[in-house]
Amino acid sequence: MLRPLVLCLLLLQTATAWALKPDRHWAATPDSLHLTYQAGTLTTPDQAQLATWVVEPIAPAADQHTTLVLAYGDAGNMGNWVHQAQALARAGYRVYLFDYRGFGHSSDFAINYDHLYYDEFATDLNTVLADARRRYPRQRLGVLGFSMGTILGSEAAAAHRCDFLITEGYVGSPQRIKDIVWKAKQKVLVLPAGAAAYAQIAPRVRCPWLLVAGTQDQNTPPEDSAAIVAAGTSKQRRQLVKFDGSHLEGFAKLSAKEFGDQYVAAIQRFLAPAAKG
Repeated sequence: MLRPLVLCLLLLQTATAWALKPDRHWAATPDSLHLTYQAGTLTTPDQAQLATWVVEPIAPAADQHTTLVLAYGDAGNMGNWVHQAQALARAGYRVYLFDYRGFGHSSDFAINYDHLYYDEFATDLNTVLADARRRYPRQRLGVLGFSMGTILGSEAAAAHRCDFLITEGYVGSPQRIKDIVWKAKQKVLVLPAGAAAYAQIAPRVRCPWLLVAGTQDQNTPPEDSAAIVAAGTSKQRRQLVKFDGSHLEGFAKLSAKEFGDQYVAAIQRFLAPAAKG
């Protein structure tokens, strides 16, 4: 049975705001789970300061020589994702977490809470990816994106050299999210300038792409992820994994003996054909 703290964090993740709702307080830190990690700060090209945690693989798991940069959604901060990092570290993965500007312990940023996301968050993710590539040049490097983070992750994978992309709750159309929120709440979401070109992003993602989708997800339905797989060319290796659940419930639903163990096993199977020594 999942512990109360894990359940609390999962409730925050699955109750997507569909508008920015950052939190400055870390609900958990890697040391609260006795994880080996490095805390740091990165400076973006436009001088934002980003708080970071790099969680190391947990012995005795074999080191996968793989770093996953975790790009979360529109609410909370990286402190809500340490249990997912732990599940991945148990399988031998290094997990690089960070807070977007205006989130967690990163630098201040004037946020309009009616925005779905900001293009500046893509700058934050790209800064982290560049640092990970510099620090671990001989390892595989990819993005693990959730909800809003799937927008940023797919943009990063299309523009830069990622070895793989993993997304859950893939946003097929920011405009459609805007329309859904208007119909449900009569609330007008604001999209950044970059959203206008978002439809052209997915075809440009050339690295292997694993899409995880909940069969009961209404706002980012599995059909959107399935369409990405179907549109892939013979050179674009793409795969869809479905689970019986709603938005961002993948780690909880794909659990057997330990939290997220089946989820992580799906990642391992997907990455295995491209394994490096």
